[in-house]
Amino acid sequence: MNLFTELRALVIDSLNAMVAEGALPGGLDFANVAVEPPRDAAHGDMATNAAMVLAKPAKMKPRDIAEALAARLAADARITTAEVAGPGFLNLRLAAPVWQGVVGAALAEGVAFGRSVMGQGQKVNVEFVSANPTGPLHVGHTRGAVFGDALSSLLAYAGYDVTREYYINDGGAQVDVLARSVYLRYLEAHGEAVEFPDGTYPGDYLIEVGEALARTYGDRYVGQSEDAWLDEFRNVATDAMMDLIRDDLKALGVEMDVFFSEKSLYGTGQIEAALQDLQSKGLIYEGVLEPPKGKMPEDWEPREQTLFRSTMHGDDVDRPVKKSDGAWTYFAPDIAYHYDKITRGFDALIDVFGADHGGYVKRMKAAVSALSDGKVPLDIKLTQLVRLFRNGEPFKMSKRAGNFVTLRDVVDQVGSDVTRFVMLTRKNDAPLDFDFAKVLEQSKDNPVFYVQYAHARVRSVLRKAAEAGIDTGEAALAGADLSKLDHPAELDVARKLAEWPRLVEIAARTHEPHRVAFYLYELASEFHGLWNRGNELPELRFLQEGDVATSQAKIALAQAVAVVISAGLGILGVTPVEEMR
Repeated sequence: MNLFTELRALVIDSLNAMVAEGALPGGLDFANVAVEPPRDAAHGDMATNAAMVLAKPAKMKPRDIAEALAARLAADARITTAEVAGPGFLNLRLAAPVWQGVVGAALAEGVAFGRSVMGQGQKVNVEFVSANPTGPLHVGHTRGAVFGDALSSLLAYAGYDVTREYYINDGGAQVDVLARSVYLRYLEAHGEAVEFPDGTYPGDYLIEVGEALARTYGDRYVGQSEDAWLDEFRNVATDAMMDLIRDDLKALGVEMDVFFSEKSLYGTGQIEAALQDLQSKGLIYEGVLEPPKGKMPEDWEPREQTLFRSTMHGDDVDRPVKKSDGAWTYFAPDIAYHYDKITRGFDALIDVFGADHGGYVKRMKAAVSALSDGKVPLDIKLTQLVRLFRNGEPFKMSKRAGNFVTLRDVVDQVGSDVTRFVMLTRKNDAPLDFDFAKVLEQSKDNPVFYVQYAHARVRSVLRKAAEAGIDTGEAALAGADLSKLDHPAELDVARKLAEWPRLVEIAARTHEPHRVAFYLYELASEFHGLWNRGNELPELRFLQEGDVATSQAKIALAQAVAVVISAGLGILGVTPVEEMR
């Protein structure tokens, strides 16, 4: 049930009737007609912009359209008033049975309440985390992992066929550095004193890998040149780091569908095939780039390279794909990787990058546009930095990683549920402050606690009802007389519940899972407000002594809140709690 969709359908039907009777000209496009909450709740329950968007093409005054439309809408039993405001906005107030019906729908549909078929089964690939396999995931990766996983769940909830994918960056120079770092740990395992040069990875997490190599190979590679051991150590170290990363993701509740190796693109013809596709479209050429911005001409050595004409697809400058020495640039395998995604038949691609990849956005979008002939959209979401605090002060932990705070450090401190929810309390492109003390507070200022507490309160109502002998089974609540929910505070909760299906579609369309976290906090606030008013007004308490029918109606409202909170937390990957301890 999507109440906003139903009311929009009523508006469209009314407009078509006005066309049929000659009150509106034919041939009007109703695509931009919307029904949404008014900016000011005091103005009504819903508002439509129909008169404003149709006035110009209809060559009519918006108020004239709005007044005629208001008269038709007011005749519907669901609408108590339809008032024209300003130049032609139309504000609607709905009858109490409409809101009571939302409660009934939430109970009847259960976990399906709010689900959407908007995606129509379109195949979407969401690539996220994709950290270099050189060590454990750090706190910045944590935010990208939570965002990507929650976005994937949100899209699936909205009717898309979603694939979660991790791109293993195992084809570049960083894995050679990893192998050299592991070799130092290998030497250390043989009793040698070692020093880690700048640029290597000194974290303790490589000690076990070096010891394992020592057990496997003995002293075979001690004192040997790197051409004797580099390939083997690189493979072993990369596999060990990916095992570590998988464990980190599991601790956070993230499970990937696909792990794609960059290395698999080399020597297999896949890079060449992708560039040949671009070549066939006249987008590959030999040329010399202009000097980069900020560099003086004398600092720039012009050299001919193989270039992708990315400016033909919205980029600022053309991009090199092959260096003058014949080696591929970093961009070339990325083009091939996205070409592979396109050939796998995805209808849309989403990449989740760290904020430091902002300069990569235009070139990557240009590549996908060119490879798919503009048919496959690519949305790139950047996740900003996470700043760690304790009691308002910058906080650093002891780190086995050597030089950064790990994902596991955070999860071990506060748990997966808290970590995930807090990571979604800001829009992805806004910096996020993570205070280890505040995220564990039991207060309204802690959104994790506040939402979980609302769910726990509903469960406590159900337990107390059972003790009082009140039937709160599905059948009993489904048959409750919801007309007894007539207090404004109760209807306000129902109004907030009605927003859930619409919120799901908006969040999915904009690729913004943080909207779910925000909504859950608002719903919890409405519910806690009703609960607290019950302390002052006995008639608002969920259990009405001696009145089973009224109690069941009020419990039905509470259970509807729990249904939506549980669904929303499920999208975020957070487990709803049964009671607060």
